[in-house]
Amino acid sequence: MNEKSAVAALGALAQEARLRVFRALVGAGPAGMTPGALSALLDIPGSTLSFHLKELVHASLVTVEREGRNLHYRPALGHMSELLVYLTAHCCMGEPCAPRGAKRQTTC
Repeated sequence: MNEKSAVAALGALAQEARLRVFRALVGAGPAGMTPGALSALLDIPGSTLSFHLKELVHASLVTVEREGRNLHYRPALGHMSELLVYLTAHCCMGEPCAPRGAKRQTTC
């Protein structure tokens, strides 16, 4: 990942509704969700949701696929992982950096 891609992804997530949408899609996993299901779950109007989904797709954090009459949005988990690697690549000068006694969450 390069700096430009990282800035685009972080910029897309720096908005409350988009962060909620992205977290919901990550929670759904590779199965993803339809806009209708997202709208109902998050109580976001369809037109507003469409705008936020477009921004997440543009930032490569979400993919969209037409399945029959429906659009299906899925989290781009690989891109998300690349962003996390990019952000932590030089963390703590290569030493383990989790605070003492802190448990790290690693479940998907």
